[in-house]
Amino acid sequence: MTSFDDGAMPMALPVRPTDTAFAELLLSSHLRLVGELLCPAVWETGRDAARWLYEQAPFGLLAHDTSADPRFVYANSTAQNCFGYSWDEFVGLPSRLSARPDGQEDREAFVRAVTAHHYTTGYRGIRVGKSGRAFWIEDVTMWDLMDTRGRIHGQAAVFRSWSPTDM
Repeated sequence: MTSFDDGAMPMALPVRPTDTAFAELLLSSHLRLVGELLCPAVWETGRDAARWLYEQAPFGLLAHDTSADPRFVYANSTAQNCFGYSWDEFVGLPSRLSARPDGQEDREAFVRAVTAHHYTTGYRGIRVGKSGRAFWIEDVTMWDLMDTRGRIHGQAAVFRSWSPTDM
């Protein structure tokens, strides 16, 4: 298993849906930066953790890279269902496209707060699915995907609830 802390270059993107090293980066950076477990589950192996995060987590989990126009590198099954994209459609999509044009300023402020403080929590924002349907993501925490050497590989966001909008 390749680790994001093994001195190698930043992550090769995109990752696989059940990539154990990426799951470890998600979980460990959340614990280190936010100060709490992303989820209470305990697994026998990293592979079990990766599968649970991708296939069974009851929350949406997304991650994008560090490019100038960040692109999604990960979207768990819950996030895919909420947005209406398959894995292949989601991965590589510019993350800015998850918000409507009139929501870009709000989304960018959220991303800037993470860049400045390595994480932020308590966000609520309108997002748009593949079909154009708008919905709220709520109880959102976003954090840097920072390895133990301090290298940032991207940013991840978890949203624990979602609901339709009236728009």
